[in-house]
Amino acid sequence: MTPEEEAEQRRRALRALLAKPLLTAESDAAALQLVRRHGAGLRDWLGRETGWRLVADAEVARLFKTVPETSDGTRPARGHSGEPFGRRRYVVLCLALAVLERADAQTTLGRLAEEVLNAAAEPELADAGFTFALDHRSERTDLVAVVRALLDLGVLRKVAGDEDAYLSATGDVLYDVRRPVLAALLTGTRGPSTVTAGSIGERLAELTAEPRPDTDDLRNQALRRRLTRRLLDDPVVYYDDLDDDERSYLVSQRPAITRRIEEATGLVPEVRAEGIAMVDPDDDLTDVRMPEQRTDGHVTLLVAEHLATTREATMEDLRAFVRQAAERHRSYWRKGVTDVGAEEGLLGTALEKLTALRLIEIMPGRVRGRPALARYALDAPTIREPGNAVR
Repeated sequence: MTPEEEAEQRRRALRALLAKPLLTAESDAAALQLVRRHGAGLRDWLGRETGWRLVADAEVARLFKTVPETSDGTRPARGHSGEPFGRRRYVVLCLALAVLERADAQTTLGRLAEEVLNAAAEPELADAGFTFALDHRSERTDLVAVVRALLDLGVLRKVAGDEDAYLSATGDVLYDVRRPVLAALLTGTRGPSTVTAGSIGERLAELTAEPRPDTDDLRNQALRRRLTRRLLDDPVVYYDDLDDDERSYLVSQRPAITRRIEEATGLVPEVRAEGIAMVDPDDDLTDVRMPEQRTDGHVTLLVAEHLATTREATMEDLRAFVRQAAERHRSYWRKGVTDVGAEEGLLGTALEKLTALRLIEIMPGRVRGRPALARYALDAPTIREPGNAVR
């Protein structure tokens, strides 16, 4: 194998990990094999440039990523139909993981539900205002959404049955519990049981805290790692979002940092006065795409174009804009888009996506476009006379 072929394989392995930090032999056999083959080189690059840890064996490869910001709420876990997890689903997910840690090699959905109910009855959860009783279909739906997320992750393997039968109380489901995947699921720099802070923000900060550098070399290393993580994870990194040290380091080291990322991943830097975006020519390394087809994708694009032109708009102005767009495009969009109040859902989906892409900023009562949104602005068409056609 030539050095060029070796580098390309290593690049594909790193891209596979960035797209899906938890790879399993059952669902991602080819990618897992590639990661194991290039494990030494990947660990070296990741350790040096990001500080992220990589563990890989015959059953699972896990990239233990550290999030750039624990307060970022734009990347929630999502169910099969794309709906974001809410507070109750996250709590049920944590309870289910705790239950599975003590479970036998096989379990059923009914037994898992019973043990989650027992765990949910702890006084500490009640004091925090959390209740879970499975008395309503919405609660059973939340449990099923959590189980399906665990199936997608590879923590559970379905043996027999169907979750829809459980929802309708006509059957149960049998699962294998895959302990190697379960053991690799949690990330963080310390065990959750050692966290003693009170508020959720403080607990997340403790869970992801890293040693404080005490020399200039270590401080520069920490800056490089933090910035590389953000460039790999965030759709765009704005200079205004960085602290003074990060901004100064990125300005001075930008060519070296972006070159190393491009060589390792194939991402191409797009550098503007306001910040940097690492663009993926293959459009594989994103969980939020734009533009997209169908109604929600079209609404999002229209709202982006509108805000790119106006720069800022009130929420009421945007609702009116979406209502007018629904009237114009009703024959192409899904049914019900012109119903009373339909604009709320359409606009909410669009703003959620644009926020996740760092294209807008939502403030009380209004929305402001961020610099990267300018790429969606439409120029006035140029009409050429027949005799002045470009040849």
